[in-house]
Formats: sequence, structure tokens, C-alpha cells
Amino acid sequence: MAKKNDPTDLSVEEKLKTLYQLQTTLTGIDEERALRGELPLEVQDLEDEIEGLTTRLENFRVDIDEFQKAISQKKAEIFEAQTRLDRYNSQLNDVKNNREYDTLTKEIEYLTLEVELCNKKIREAQNKVSEKTAEMDATQHNIEERTKDLEVKKNELDEIMAETRAEEERLKARAEELEVKIEPRLLSSFKRIRRSVRNGLGIVYVQRDACGGCFNKIPPQRQLDIKMHKKVIVCEYCGRILIDPELAGVKSDKPVEDKKKTRKRAIRKTRKDENSED
Repeated sequence: MAKKNDPTDLSVEEKLKTLYQLQTTLTGIDEERALRGELPLEVQDLEDEIEGLTTRLENFRVDIDEFQKAISQKKAEIFEAQTRLDRYNSQLNDVKNNREYDTLTKEIEYLTLEVELCNKKIREAQNKVSEKTAEMDATQHNIEERTKDLEVKKNELDEIMAETRAEEERLKARAEELEVKIEPRLLSSFKRIRRSVRNGLGIVYVQRDACGGCFNKIPPQRQLDIKMHKKVIVCEYCGRILIDPELAGVKSDKPVEDKKKTRKRAIRKTRKDENSED
């Protein structure tokens, strides 16, 4: 036995009418969100950019620390080599043969080259530190500029959100109420259609004998089936659910038929005039 207020108890007409009300509500939510424009994306992009710049800044700090450590290490090597050079130079005065002299001379020459190489490495590291420091300052400046832009964008977004939040919350609550009234399978299909179409319209009414979503012509027999409200009918071109204008609360005008009637009366009058002339 079906439960009370079970969505499956509704007639097809009631289901379609409720579904169209849900579509109208969801469209209202989309319009409220559209008022924010590209601001949410701009805010997200700025936040991502600032995060990337902050990571880059931290990498610069790490690189500078590594270069500073390398400079300190090379200075320690120079100090050690200089100490040995002083000792070897003092030993030159006490050499007893050419062999000792040649050995000390080679050691002094080697240590001198080692000191020069360390000094070269120190200069290179110092240049790197200068370059990284300049890049770090530029990155810090960019972070400050982007942070200011982010604050401006966030303030704009907060103002728009404050204006639209109340209406959006009301529409969301209304959408939740309507969703409860729709059977899950139909609701799932409707949401799937909404995700697959560009304008988010999952259910549309017939306009001038055509689908209100893709505007392809609908055969007369299919239009008759739509007006009967006996089953859920979808557009064979775009897959949207179709309803007749009356069910959507739209009055359908038929100016074409009025013109045809006027034309017939005119023709009949003309024939009458011809008979009177005879």
C-alpha cells in the first residue's frame, strides 16, 4: 500500500506541473548566481595566484639559505687552506733538500689554487644570492599587489552575495520542497537533462509548434500527446521534457488562424459582389 503523499500517487499532469515549478525555481537560483558574474572565478584565480607566489617566495628563501651555507662552508675551507699555507711557507725556510722543497712548493701551489677556487665559488654564490633576493623582492611586491586586488574583489563579491543571499536561500528552500514531491527516478532524469544542456532547462513548453529548448518542429500527433498529459514526453532532438503552454501557465495566442478567417470572409464577400454584378 502506497504511503500518504507518495510522489508516485501524483498524476502525470501533476508531476509535470510540479517539475515545471521546480525548473522555474532553479532558473531563479541560476539568475541570482549569474548576478555575481565572473567574480567568484576571479577571486579563486587571485587566491590560487597568491598561493603560487607564496610558494615561490618560500623557494627563494630556501635557495638563499643554501647559498649562504655554501658561502660559509667555502670560507671555512679557505681559512683551513690559509692556515696550512702559512705553515708550509714557514717550513720553506727549514728545508734540507730539493725534494722537500719541491713537495712543499707543490702543496703551496695546490692550496693557493684551492683558495682561488673557493673565492670564485663564493662570488658565484653571492651573485646568486643577489639575484634571488631581487626576485624575492619582486615576488613579494606582486603578492602585495594581488592581495590588494583580492580584497577589492572579495568586497564586491560580499556586497553582491549580501544582496542575493536571502532570495537565493528562499528559492533553495522552495526547490527542496518541490523535489520531495517528485518521484526519484523522474527527478534524477530531470537533473541529468539539466546538466547536459547549456541553458540548464530540463523541461520546456511548446512554442509555435516547436520545442522551447532547441526550437525544432514537433509533429502534430506528438503535440496532441503532449496536451493529453497522459505520459512524460521528451524532445526527440535535445532530450528535454515537453509540456504544453497551458500547463506552464502560459496563454497561447493564435494570430495566424485569425488571419486565415479574415481572408476567407474577404473571399466570400468578393464572390457575393461578383454574383450581384451578374
